[in-house]
Amino acid sequence: MICTFYSHQLGLEKIVETLKSNIPKAKISFSEIDDFKVVEIKTKGGLFSSDAFLKVSYRERLQTDYQIHDTEDCPLNENLKGLYGFVSSLPTNNEKVKELLLRKVQTLNSEFSFIQEKGTTKNLKEIIRQLAKAFDPIIFAQPNTIISKSGNQHFLDTNLNLIIDPSGNCEIEDLNVSIDSKYYDAQLVELSEDQVSRKSKNETILEQHEVKINYNLPCIESEIDTTIRTAKEISERLSVLTITNSVAFNNITGDKAIEILKHFNLWDKVTPKEIDFLEDPTDQKKSQETWKCEGIWTLMWALNIVDNLGFPNEMADLNNIPIENYPIDNDKDPNDFINAHKNIRTRAEILNVNDLYYRLDWACVDARINGRQITEVNSGVVYERHYTLNWLINYMNSDWDDVTCDT
Repeated sequence: MICTFYSHQLGLEKIVETLKSNIPKAKISFSEIDDFKVVEIKTKGGLFSSDAFLKVSYRERLQTDYQIHDTEDCPLNENLKGLYGFVSSLPTNNEKVKELLLRKVQTLNSEFSFIQEKGTTKNLKEIIRQLAKAFDPIIFAQPNTIISKSGNQHFLDTNLNLIIDPSGNCEIEDLNVSIDSKYYDAQLVELSEDQVSRKSKNETILEQHEVKINYNLPCIESEIDTTIRTAKEISERLSVLTITNSVAFNNITGDKAIEILKHFNLWDKVTPKEIDFLEDPTDQKKSQETWKCEGIWTLMWALNIVDNLGFPNEMADLNNIPIENYPIDNDKDPNDFINAHKNIRTRAEILNVNDLYYRLDWACVDARINGRQITEVNSGVVYERHYTLNWLINYMNSDWDDVTCDT
């Protein structure tokens, strides 16, 4: 494997034309393997060189678009979810470029890989350069190849410059993110009334609070396409969060929290990251975990325990919730709390707030990548509530540890 192209554009024919024009004497054959269309290129070697075999595997999204969807029916869409998560996990010395890369991942519609199976294909670097110019892709390059810019797997842009590698290195200052209008226009035709109304009302709220608005930011999913977490799921998650948060604020030890969770049969509801925290609750981890107060506040709101989520210009104060409304207190059994809560806020209520925080989060990200301090809201509060709301609406079917806050 030399590299994999990911592009918003489609065009197997364009790839084949480029191959033919650069290797006119090559023998080209075609086949299909699973959801890939495979192009095999054989070029004869000379007196002192063997034949060269190059393979290009190409596939597209089943439904071209400009954002990743929850569907599991499309293999490439599923791969893009993993790609997004991988990029999110990378360190960076250029937050702006990383954010743009994450945006670009959501717009991708095609994927094709170059595999040099034998020998060396002449003009291959030039072929890759030409296709990079034609497709405006992000290129996932392997180390030690003709286009490599890093000793590990890494991403290159349309000019074969380094976007990001596992060490966070970056050699560009900007990254183009383009969306073909036909995809956006097609989405607009299919928008439901609740989506359009929700977007409009929330933009009015942002205007009133003087928060920067991206009027081109699309609508979130409609009510009919959204499945909200059940009251039991929310209550269980809230119980686990409350116990782990007690460790973050030094009210109990990590060992005590583990004992409580196991005693009340909640250990299987604890996520891998939470287990890591409870087994080794360092000061740094505690500092990060304290932010989950916002998640607790949001889930309390979802269960109708908190009347008003409030605007995120200040942090939630959990002391405003009576102790009897918490799932734990001394020897209190959190399962009583879980079993007592059967009703949650309506799908419309939750989506209205999710859409608002989606737009607020965009404003926070925009400020950050442009080196501006946002003062209208607390960006940390926005992120944590958006994270929790995305979990509530089953965004991308992600478990708690894997939720993303795409903007």
